[in-house]
Amino acid sequence: QVQLVESGGGLVQSGGSLRLSCAASGSRISIYTMGWYRQAPGKQRELVAAITSGGSTNYADSVKGRFTISRDNAKNTVYLQMNSLKPEDTAVYYCRAHHQVTFYISWGQGTQVTVSS
Repeated sequence: QVQLVESGGGLVQSGGSLRLSCAASGSRISIYTMGWYRQAPGKQRELVAAITSGGSTNYADSVKGRFTISRDNAKNTVYLQMNSLKPEDTAVYYCRAHHQVTFYISWGQGTQVTVSS
C-alpha cells in the first residue's frame, strides 16, 4: 500500500505561485493514477488535476492554463505547479493515488494553501 505526504503549501499573494509535492512510499507510483484534490471550508472536496501512468492529464476548468500536474516516477513524487493563484484557490490540497489494476485508493493528509487578495 502506498503512503502519501504532501508539502509545499503556504501563504501567497494573489497572482503568486506555489509548487506542491506529493512524496510516495511503500509502493512505486508508476502504476497509479495520481491526482490532486482540494477542499475549501464548507465545500466538498473536488478534483483539481490528475495524471495517469501514461502521462495523460486532466484539469478542473477553474485551473486550466494556470496549474500543471507532473510526475517523476524515479523519485516516486507527483507535483502540482500553481501559477496565477487566486483567493478562490484557497483550500487544503490533498494528493490521491489510485491503483490502475486493484483500484486501491490512498490519500495524503493534505497541505494548506492560502491566497491573500
